[in-house]
This record gives sequence, structure tokens and C-alpha cells, in this order.
Amino acid sequence: MAPNDSAQATEEDREPRAGRRMAARYAVPVAVAGVAAATIGLVPALAASGDPELPKISAQELIEKIAASDTERLSGSVKITTDLGLPSLGGLGSAAGSTFAPQGGAGASGSTADPNAKLMELTSGTHTLRVAADGPDKQRVSILDDAAEYSLIRNGGEVWAYDSATDEAYHATSPKDGKKGTHQRGDGHAGAKGAPATPQDFAEEALKASAGTTSVTVDGTTRIAGRDAYQLLVKPKQAGSTVGSIKIAVDAKTGTPLKFTLTPSSGGKAVVDVGFTKVDFARPAASTFDFTPPKGTKVTRDDDHKAPKIPEADTDAFTESGGGKVIGKGWNAVYELTTPGGADVPSAASGELPAEAQSFLDALGDKATGKFGSGTVYKTRLVNALLTEDGKVYVGAVTKDVLVKAANEAK
Repeated sequence: MAPNDSAQATEEDREPRAGRRMAARYAVPVAVAGVAAATIGLVPALAASGDPELPKISAQELIEKIAASDTERLSGSVKITTDLGLPSLGGLGSAAGSTFAPQGGAGASGSTADPNAKLMELTSGTHTLRVAADGPDKQRVSILDDAAEYSLIRNGGEVWAYDSATDEAYHATSPKDGKKGTHQRGDGHAGAKGAPATPQDFAEEALKASAGTTSVTVDGTTRIAGRDAYQLLVKPKQAGSTVGSIKIAVDAKTGTPLKFTLTPSSGGKAVVDVGFTKVDFARPAASTFDFTPPKGTKVTRDDDHKAPKIPEADTDAFTESGGGKVIGKGWNAVYELTTPGGADVPSAASGELPAEAQSFLDALGDKATGKFGSGTVYKTRLVNALLTEDGKVYVGAVTKDVLVKAANEAK
């Protein structure tokens, strides 16, 4: 990119048992929401009026400023708003079970404090988080509700999660990073690997995913959480992406992203939006990362705490990565996965799905056919997934046409 304000990145770019089959079907809309929550982003209260006067900076220089930011100590409040366009889960009742991980629902460990279950709450609505970090081994994220608080705390190799609403705690050990002194984004934040919680985490994921297929410009200045910031505007150059644009507010002094807003290509309000309403770059008190379960708390222990890993796309060919394939590149990357045992699609007609669950899935889905056979495309405003009759899943932040094309190419 040339060093000027309009610089652009122009480089071109049959399981036998019904239970498991039901789980495979239920997992599709959950995976759609989960990918969106884990890989792209989530916005805060409105910034103060009036754009600050700041020295001119090019897009290249601003990206380099983000990359050079060494902020590892901060605390503050983050406001998250997410609108994936999912229909209401109301009426499903117990039919969805823990698979949908609703508020207060237990995760795979059986504990309501399990981070893998609690994360699903951030896929819709507005939430306020309190965050703190002190280097690569100490992080805390708390989700604040009207009458309860859920906290994830990482302190060295110890990971704790506590749900005050149910008085349950989750305890796990987190393998220490072999690269001493290197902060692994996404590995912090209370050990919830792959679950970013601040604008910087989301910005780094977006810029990493967009390399070579993107227009990047500086879009003026703003104020976020009382701090002067530049605005970086990122737009896909490829047709077929559901991402319209990403705007990142970058702290003028530290280079730390303060706000991240993702708008869909279909238009309308932001799909997902995350930003600081308060931020302090001083070292948090050491006690912030201490945790002892209150007396009488039910504690679930997991000595092998692992979070799902999404394969990365780095070529336009099929790439074996993390047990799946990647088709395409950049914003049009499509992930090919396989349901457990390659199970085919259960339905209410076959007696393998409750009628309420079938109705929910039908509200999300469109039928699709092609060289791959037939299947259903489950839609949100950001991430879409094609589930074929032979148990393949194609998922990405792309349109239905791109998913069908990818499924055809996989044959």
C-alpha cells in the first residue's frame, strides 16, 4: 500500500443412533452463531461529539501502528451488540436442550459456568463486559447482568469461571505458552481460547483474515471512551462476501483498537459491534485475577480444557487443516466439515426431530441443489452454512451462491 490516506491493499486475489444425528442437525445453527461470535466482532455507547484534529496518517501507517501496539495491561468496560438475524429460540423449550446453550444452560461439562456454553449469550442482544488484562497470563472478563455476574479468570495456568446466578464454578488448567513473553491473542481472556473479548482481538482477526483481498483506507477521526482515535475502514474487494465493511477506531496514542463495527453487505444496522465505554491503560490490581469459590459453590473440574478450533484459509485450493477443508481464500473462504459419522439429515417427518426444532430450522433454511446433491442453507446476517444430505457442512461469511459453488467444487 502506498503511504497516503487513501491507500488500499490491492493484492488480488449413517450414524445408527438418532441421538447423534439429532445433535449433528442441531449443531448447524449453533455453529453458524459460534463462528460469528468467535472470529469477527461485537459496540459501545456513542462516542463524544466532535472529531479531534490529529496528524495525517496513511492506511499503511495506521495498520503498522496497530501491529506495533504492545498494550498488554488495561482495564475497562466494553459494550457488545450483536444482531445475526436469528429467529427467537422462544417456544423450543427443552427441545433444544443444552446444544443451543441458552442463558443459564449447561455446556459439555455439565456446568452452567462452562465458558463454551456461556459464550453463546454474546451471539444476540446487548451485553456489558468488564475486562482486565496484565500480560499474557492474567486476564479477566465479566459479563454483567441486572442481578448476576459471570466471570472468566485466567491467572497463570489456572482458569476459573463463576456464575453467580447458579452459584456454580468451572475450573480448568491452561497449558502455558511455550513462547515466554509472547502474548497469544485469543489464548488469554480467562483461557477461553478462540473467544476474543476486546476490540483489539477482533481487529487482529479481521485484518489477518482479509490480507490480499481488501480495500483499506483511513476514514477520519473520532473519540471513543474519552480518547482520540483514527478510523480505519476495511472493505472486501471480492463479490460474494456477506461482510460489507469493518470500521476500527484506533487509539491515536497507543495504537490499541478501541471500537470495532461490522456492517453486512445486505445493509442495515451493524451485525456485530464492540467497543470500550471506559478504558484505563494502567496495570490492574493483582487481586483482580484472584478467585476462590464462595462456600457451598458447586465446582466442576476439567483438567483437559479445550475449545473448538476453526481451520484457517491460506490458499485457493483445498487445504487440510484441523480436520476440515478450506475452499477459496480471503473473505470468500468456505470451511468444509463433516457431521459425526457423516450422518444424513434427520427431520420431524422421520420422528428424529421435535416439531418445534424443525420449525426453528425451517425458519433459518433455504433448500439448495447442485452437483453435490441437495441440502439446506441456514442463514444469518453474517455467517451462512450449507448442510448437505450426505452429512457435509459448508460454512462461511459468504452468500448462498458461494456456498453452493464450493460444495460443487468439492465433488
